[in-house]
Amino acid sequence: MTSLFGRAVLAALFGVMPAIAVAQPPEAVRVAVLDHPVARGDVLTPTDFAEEERSVAQARGALSARDCVGMEARRALPTGSVVLSSDLMPPQLVRRGEPVMIHVVNGGLTIAASGRALSSGAKGDMVRVVTNTTSRTIDGIVDAAGTVRIVAP
Repeated sequence: MTSLFGRAVLAALFGVMPAIAVAQPPEAVRVAVLDHPVARGDVLTPTDFAEEERSVAQARGALSARDCVGMEARRALPTGSVVLSSDLMPPQLVRRGEPVMIHVVNGGLTIAASGRALSSGAKGDMVRVVTNTTSRTIDGIVDAAGTVRIVAP
């Protein structure tokens, strides 16, 4: 690209300013937007989305429908909103205050006990749980919906 000084020199020598091609960004782009309101905690599916044209500024940071499917809404999202990564989280398989099954694993031995989650988490997250029988608080890893695994040393 020719500098401003270089263009001024060319203009002085030849009496003409050289043309500079400047690429203009598109005024609107097609993005995935929500087809209906989504409540906090809902897991998104492909049917939740429609495509609309939005300005480049409004579309900045928007996720595609494919990237949103299977994720959980972190907050209530209104109809027509563009979904951002901050609006979503992995699906919470264990929720605070809900009952859980605790599996204590030591080698080939597994002991199961019932308990209650003290925090929420997605698969692989560390959560605190309390056992119903001993009221002991322990940390475990979310294995599946309503299931926490404790690995004994």
